[in-house]
Amino acid sequence: MALKEKIQEDFKKALKEKKEIKLSTLRMLSAAIFNKEKEKRYNLSQERPELSAQDLEKESWLMDEEILEVVSSEIKKRKESISEFQKGQREDLAEKEKKELEILKQYLPEQLSKEEIEKLAREVIEKVQARDLKDMGKVMAQLMPKIKGRAVGNEVSDVVKELLKA
Repeated sequence: MALKEKIQEDFKKALKEKKEIKLSTLRMLSAAIFNKEKEKRYNLSQERPELSAQDLEKESWLMDEEILEVVSSEIKKRKESISEFQKGQREDLAEKEKKELEILKQYLPEQLSKEEIEKLAREVIEKVQARDLKDMGKVMAQLMPKIKGRAVGNEVSDVVKELLKA
């Protein structure tokens, strides 16, 4: 089952079970996916004006990898909100964001451990022959596609910095 279909199924289930927080979270996620598809459709219409409306519609559907990017983006927003709400001593709102975060995390693939990230980073560092922090861009460019959706970008960059400093 495609990720988008799973999200839609879970939405219907949450609707039947009257799970408000899950319902609102999945509604927001669906809206974010819809907006991303709309953006993709617009870009395609500009790049390839010869496409029929039907072909444009089909080609603008998001693949699972693109949906994972949307989910990751929504997770990042929740993490930032949690931090801001905690600074503002709004634990009630921070708790709501934490619940949404847990729901969104269900749609990500199994996350890599720090050791797994380190192992992959070492392989890439060796492959691109990175010597110091100046080479970090090269390492990240090779590494991120390998771990897309399975680790948070700033965790990966921390590991790479650590390895390049050593």
